[in-house]
Amino acid sequence: MTVPDVHRAIDAVWRLESARIIAGLTRIVRDVGVAEELAQDALVVALEKWPESGVPDNPGAWLMATAKHRAIDRLRRDKRLETKHEQLGHELETGQDSPEAQIDAALDDEVGDDLLRLMFISCHPVLSTEARVALTLRLLGGLTTDEIARAFLVPEPTVAQRIVRAKRMLAKKQIPFEVPPEAERAARLSSVLEVVYLVFNEGYAATAGDDWMRPVLCQEALRLGRVLAELAPREPEVHGLVALMEIQESRSAARVGPSGEPVPLLEQNRGRWDRLLIRRGFAALLRADETGAPLGPYVLQGAIAACHAQASSAEETDWARIATLYEALARLTPSPVIELNRAVALGMAFGPAKGLELADRLLDEPSLTGYHLLPSVRADLLARLGRSGEARSEYERAAALTRNARERRLLLERAAACGR
Repeated sequence: MTVPDVHRAIDAVWRLESARIIAGLTRIVRDVGVAEELAQDALVVALEKWPESGVPDNPGAWLMATAKHRAIDRLRRDKRLETKHEQLGHELETGQDSPEAQIDAALDDEVGDDLLRLMFISCHPVLSTEARVALTLRLLGGLTTDEIARAFLVPEPTVAQRIVRAKRMLAKKQIPFEVPPEAERAARLSSVLEVVYLVFNEGYAATAGDDWMRPVLCQEALRLGRVLAELAPREPEVHGLVALMEIQESRSAARVGPSGEPVPLLEQNRGRWDRLLIRRGFAALLRADETGAPLGPYVLQGAIAACHAQASSAEETDWARIATLYEALARLTPSPVIELNRAVALGMAFGPAKGLELADRLLDEPSLTGYHLLPSVRADLLARLGRSGEARSEYERAAALTRNARERRLLLERAAACGR
């Protein structure tokens, strides 16, 4: 195997195993920053040794073992081995095995719980939203700062600073490495789900730049969602979010035209939707339903996505049900954006005038002042009503507000079509 081949293998193993290694180390050293440093040390050793010795049969286990030894060395050097034994519990103080063997055993236990703890600490509400996203992609996704920066179109030093500050904040606040107590779990889980969905949305419809989609972010968010669903199988909102992402991701091939241009939902060739992902989405909704819990925001959004997936065309979609689901969602989590989506559904179910009536009520909403989808939705409804001049103005306004080049081009084309 050539050196480039070895480096590619190391990169692939790191993406798969880094979160598990960092999670296990964090349980021992009680500091997520130190844990990542130790895991990175193991990666450096692999980069040095594997080109000569070859890739081990079980590279993940090799990295974990190397990281464990680094953790032991660190504890010895800091003269805190005895304290750490006390933190690990009575069995570590009184066991017959050597300290190294006891640490090995502690690292090998409860891998699923460790990953869940890492998710909760990476998405802790004490951190800003931007910091949570960056830290989650770094620790759980194994992405480099450069990859995160390119995905979100921000300078690499900005991402690096966010990650460093996040680790410092977690250490300063002494955030425990644990699954939160029952009383705090719902709020903390909400933060985790928010971060995962933010990552997915940025990949699904890029806020800015030249690309309409960033598939790597969608795939990473979906992977994290699937992991979380296995770690928290009794949480219906986790399954609701997974259902929503699976079904939305199923449309990816149909959302982009031959030249990379966006293809809106109503114009997509539904024959290109991925039926396997749709089935996985339906299965996730069933898992949410089996918990017997009331419908939460993500389950409702997953149900809306399922309505689209069940229809063979835009015309055959049950738009009245979608409007009802959006109404229920608005009662749970009132939001002008949800109302705008309901306006679209009402316009499809009961005619464009009905949808425009609701959309017009949102014109004075301060939070939508710079939101390009409000004039875009109004433009579509006005065009269907034959009010071409007004529709053209709204398309042009939406084009001026969006920061995505592909979307801007599409909106300007629609404005020009209104003129014709």
